[in-house]
Amino acid sequence: MNYYPIKIAGVDRKLPICRVNDELYIGAFVIFGDTELTVAAASALLEKAPEYDYIITAEAKGIPLVYEMARQADAKYLLARKKPKLYMTGVFEVEVNSITTASSQKLYLDVEDANLMKGKRVLIVDDVISTGESLKAIETLVEKAGGIICGKMAILAEGSAADRDDIIYLERLPLFNPDGSVK
Repeated sequence: MNYYPIKIAGVDRKLPICRVNDELYIGAFVIFGDTELTVAAASALLEKAPEYDYIITAEAKGIPLVYEMARQADAKYLLARKKPKLYMTGVFEVEVNSITTASSQKLYLDVEDANLMKGKRVLIVDDVISTGESLKAIETLVEKAGGIICGKMAILAEGSAADRDDIIYLERLPLFNPDGSVK
């Protein structure tokens, strides 16, 4: 297996290069269980963050990151869920097609959370922004709820996402050819 070495917020990691399709491979980035990287990335993102009232992410890989950002900043965070839960009093929903998910899925926001963000500055955070589809879905949820998007952040910007001027990120992550070389 090929690996891509990367330094994120001062932490060195090797990302396994994984197949998406015959022509496209990505550096697999998973922060689950990587406390050192999660803490360092949260701190580095907070240094670059605009003023906000709430942080929001999509379930699931962004959860440890926004939790740690909220813990460090003594802030509040919200979550776009992949399935509605029984305790939700009502939901906003939006469909999303992510590069790392085999089929389309939906994201749901509880009406109570939507009421919290109405008229408030909301910072959207994700672990990796690639095609921007997950980001766009969360933007739609925030806008439906009446929140004001004050910024969009990620640990990594993958492929052409790194060329966007509307996101803040820590490091660029290239896309790869089947042989492991950078596209």
